[in-house]
Amino acid sequence: MLRYVLSRFAIWIPSVLVVMLAVYAMAFYGAGDPIKLIFLRAPGDVAYNPERIEAIRESAGLNKPFIEQFLLYIWNLLHGQFGNSLSSGRSVWAMVKAAAPVSFQLAICSIFLTAVVAIPLGMIAALNQNSRIDYTILGSALFLWAIPAYVAGPLLMVGLIVFLPMIKVPYGWGGVFDVRIILPLIVLSFQPIALIVRQTRAAVIEVLSEDFVRTARAKGVPEIAVALKHVLRPVLTPVVTQLGLIMITIVNGAIFVELVFGLPGLGRLTVQALTNSDYPVILAITLIGSFLVMASNLLVDILYPLLDPRASAASRSR
Repeated sequence: MLRYVLSRFAIWIPSVLVVMLAVYAMAFYGAGDPIKLIFLRAPGDVAYNPERIEAIRESAGLNKPFIEQFLLYIWNLLHGQFGNSLSSGRSVWAMVKAAAPVSFQLAICSIFLTAVVAIPLGMIAALNQNSRIDYTILGSALFLWAIPAYVAGPLLMVGLIVFLPMIKVPYGWGGVFDVRIILPLIVLSFQPIALIVRQTRAAVIEVLSEDFVRTARAKGVPEIAVALKHVLRPVLTPVVTQLGLIMITIVNGAIFVELVFGLPGLGRLTVQALTNSDYPVILAITLIGSFLVMASNLLVDILYPLLDPRASAASRSR
């Protein structure tokens, strides 16, 4: 098991470096000089002072060659320094530290809600294959998958205010136990739930055709016991793998959800950084998002042998 984990780490670390290089290159060769863009949005004619712009660019280290800037950025990251915001001058780490807990709590709650809702629905649909229940669950999943977060959020908010006027507008953040988290959590979980329902249904249908399931049914084992004892565990292997992959869907959806519902998380901070051309903040948020996606996939790779011992045996044989 330890060898399996170390091999995954050996693959994961170079992947992080490649992502960092790609993100930094896009920022370096991206949409213009960030210092000049910031000055162009400022009032007055300060944007036309090339000496001042060059002095600020030099103080920020943006006048150096690409490779030198990238290596300096990596060196600063190794020392826990993300730099300072170009627009506000605040520490990027302080800004991320204030916003990250909101996004992390929202993502964890979304994954939990997805697993609790989608896995049972997928199993019910598969156990009632080609019935009205199956068609209803599968059709609802397809309908949810087709609704993007930036459409579902405003529509649900308006509908909630119109049909339930006694409820306050779900805007702002009060923690995971605040009632205002319900609506953004539902919107963020729409597409993940649809994906896991379809994945679970397909996996259960495949497992139901296995010999050990037919043997259990022939012995007179109740259907609920067959589903929970014989079907659920082999189904969890591909489903947990998919749960790790939907992290990218949650990260992307959080940008729109946090903006619509006024949540002070990384998604809202991303929009502000893009608006202000604040490249240090954009780099930090992109790096954290990439880290979350890769870390979730790494966690899935570690859990995979626990759910399927054959994977662990295969890794030991290599």
